[in-house]
Amino acid sequence: MAGVVKVSDAASLALHASAYLAAREGERVATSRIAEALTVSAAHLAKVLGRLERAGLVRGRRGPGGGFELARSPDRVTLRQVYEAVEGPITSDRCLLGEPVCRGGCMLGGLLRSVDDEIRSRLGAVRLSDVADRFRPRAGAKSK
Repeated sequence: MAGVVKVSDAASLALHASAYLAAREGERVATSRIAEALTVSAAHLAKVLGRLERAGLVRGRRGPGGGFELARSPDRVTLRQVYEAVEGPITSDRCLLGEPVCRGGCMLGGLLRSVDDEIRSRLGAVRLSDVADRFRPRAGAKSK
């Protein structure tokens, strides 16, 4: 059975690329190198990194020696900040039918609001420094 919560490709790329950069704190990494390590499209990744740059989470430099690096220490950036830089705020006031406000109240009551609150809380509690180890090169392995 598929899960209820869906994470877009862009948000997934943002989260993974940010953690990858956190594992290489202080190092500028080419988009192509990140894309290869994550086995994703470099073009799509470049667009996502552009969103993160506009949000002030990463810094980019074009040309030879260019690439991206975190703009802040990984212990000062939460997964929620990364997610919301790409997807916008996690809100609890949306109607499943696209209405500005559900007519007569939502049939799901406060369920959607509580799920959104839990996601906001959990993503806000995890910092890039907490997940960076998953992307650190192993001892003796070549850094990708």
